[in-house]
Amino acid sequence: MDLEHLSTDSLERIARAATPGEIEGLRVELLGKSGTVTGLLKTLGQMSPEQRQVEGPRLNGLRQTVAAAIDERKAALEAAALEERLARETLDLTLPAPEMPQGSVHPVSQVMDELAEIFADLGFAVATGPEIEDDWHNFTALNMPESHPARAMHDTFYFPVQNGVETDHEGAQQRRMLLRTHTSPVQVRTMLAAVKANPGGAPVRIIAPGRVYRSDSDATHTPMFHQIEGLVIDRDIHLGHLKWTLETFLKAFFERDDIVLRLRPSYFPFTEPSVEVDVGFALVGGRRVLGGSGDAPGHAWMELLGSGMVNRRVIEMSGLDPDQWQGFAFGVGVDRLAMLKYGMDDLRAFFDGDVRWLKHYGFAFLDQPTLSAGVGARA
Repeated sequence: MDLEHLSTDSLERIARAATPGEIEGLRVELLGKSGTVTGLLKTLGQMSPEQRQVEGPRLNGLRQTVAAAIDERKAALEAAALEERLARETLDLTLPAPEMPQGSVHPVSQVMDELAEIFADLGFAVATGPEIEDDWHNFTALNMPESHPARAMHDTFYFPVQNGVETDHEGAQQRRMLLRTHTSPVQVRTMLAAVKANPGGAPVRIIAPGRVYRSDSDATHTPMFHQIEGLVIDRDIHLGHLKWTLETFLKAFFERDDIVLRLRPSYFPFTEPSVEVDVGFALVGGRRVLGGSGDAPGHAWMELLGSGMVNRRVIEMSGLDPDQWQGFAFGVGVDRLAMLKYGMDDLRAFFDGDVRWLKHYGFAFLDQPTLSAGVGARA
């Protein structure tokens, strides 16, 4: 075969190729496994050493020339295609960026932040504790005897006792591990820590937000929910301090100055006296709107939270002298506060993870409402 003619013809065909597809076809035709140039290279094995010495350089030179021409033409076609695409597909930098999917702040997280802001303005610190508790901190230290209904299996998630006997925090008695049923154990742990740091006692002013667990599930109850409790321990604390704190907190949270509270006598093992706190509300468009007295026309009372003066026995078990130190405590469901403020009607939706619900009720990260000036503005 006339190699000069083959080289000239191949280079002309390569130069005339108009698309990357044509170039690829020529590469296969000439340099593929069954290509023309590849076939010629295979004939070297049938030649004598003298012939290979002459034909080898010529055939390899042809292969290199064709391969270089194909690469050059391919690069030129790709560059031309890119230039054409750039000229055709212009980008207007003055247009707004396309909307991207965004997450949102869950209503529970939002309410937690709001509560922390309010109580920070009132001088409260945030305290945390373990969600897996022992029954001493969860019940006994809060003046709940063994026979108390709250210890029953239908209310509490207990863990099975491992390896026989477990001991309490002092290593003296059997104990059972459980998922905490309220954040009150954080109050006990905080008082114990205060006594350890200062045997004579020290003022305590904390809130304890967090997850709690009870065996219950319906439209207004879930096995896991969120609770925030408050505790104040100091000298000469009385019920009036509790009432003022709750009024100030609720007015700031619901952003209304007409919040009216009603305190009813009640019973909790860890407080004495104990009071249920009701708040006045009216139905507006089928939604409960807080404000005004529950005795006013068109209004009613709604139970909102439980509270009271810390029981002397709880103070004693925490290592403090109840004749010197008094205090009050309160607890309220964070999820319930969110439902009241933002108009939600089913607690179970909080935990379903439905993106549509989160998109509707969630808060944009950079557009969250803030209450940082709420308490100061009413002081």
